[in-house]
Amino acid sequence: MSLKEIAAMVGTSASTVSRVLNNTSSTCASKELQERIWEAARKTGYLPNEAARSLQKSASAPAQTPHISIVLARITSLEKDLFFSELFRDLEIELMKQQTRIDQVIYAEESFSQNLSETGGVIILGRCSHKLLSHITVQNRNVVGIWRNSMDFNVDEVVCDGKKAAEQAMRYLLSCGHRKIAYIGDCSYESRYIGYCNILIQSQIPMDYSLIKQTNQTAEAAEPAFFELLENKLSGKSDFTAIFCANDSTAIRVLELLHRQKKAVRESISVISIDNVEESQDTKPMLTTIHIPRSEMAHMAVSLLLDRIAHAHEEAVRIELPCRLILRDSCHKVSPL
Repeated sequence: MSLKEIAAMVGTSASTVSRVLNNTSSTCASKELQERIWEAARKTGYLPNEAARSLQKSASAPAQTPHISIVLARITSLEKDLFFSELFRDLEIELMKQQTRIDQVIYAEESFSQNLSETGGVIILGRCSHKLLSHITVQNRNVVGIWRNSMDFNVDEVVCDGKKAAEQAMRYLLSCGHRKIAYIGDCSYESRYIGYCNILIQSQIPMDYSLIKQTNQTAEAAEPAFFELLENKLSGKSDFTAIFCANDSTAIRVLELLHRQKKAVRESISVISIDNVEESQDTKPMLTTIHIPRSEMAHMAVSLLLDRIAHAHEEAVRIELPCRLILRDSCHKVSPL
């Protein structure tokens, strides 16, 4: 399968297909077209010409390229989570570079009925339960997890500490003079919520539970949580100068809603979050967020998995990558009284 054939399948140019598959520009095509291109490449088992020639010429090359299954452990749809959608795309790019193909994509609720014994290895995206992992590892021992915090599992894992990311976001808000900080996100066994609480406790700031809104961290759930906070603020029931959102999907929706408010209200509330998805640069104002190194996590996960498939290591390996603050316009210093 060539770039021209994929281009013909989806109705675009070969150069556009090349730019999408090589990740040279996130704006070279609409998201819909990018998804059609990746779907075509996935279905046809496309490999770059250089990789295909390498497989054909190498005397030691396997009869077929390794096939990998991806399990989405925490979400029901890639369209509903910007971070995992982009992480999944980074994985596709990395797997293609490594001459490896995706065998199947499985959502968590489907995984108990799926057969993983025939696939070369499994990459799990998102926090995984012991029950789900046990089901997977019984069928296949070549497993790598990508999640925010190290888990008590005997499998390879690539992590970027969610608690540390949350603490970094909270410390920045404190440095800007914020002391009344609301939280929108998951509160159940969630490392980002723990990081939020830790910094408040360390800073001797009393917990105000009226400022904490439990959500499933989707844009849809962010709306009622934001309006409840705003209504209480405007009525004088509670007050806050900043909102820490557990992820960019939530924060982007909050900024959209905040943009509709009066100027005095907009300028009185700062917003910060975690992920640094592509859309975080397109908000008004642009979103201040904590960068999670998705492409590096994808690269390390694929490298670990291929290494394990080749029996090059036996013990479980954990790789932790650092996060970093991305300063934009959605956070500002608290004005002195």
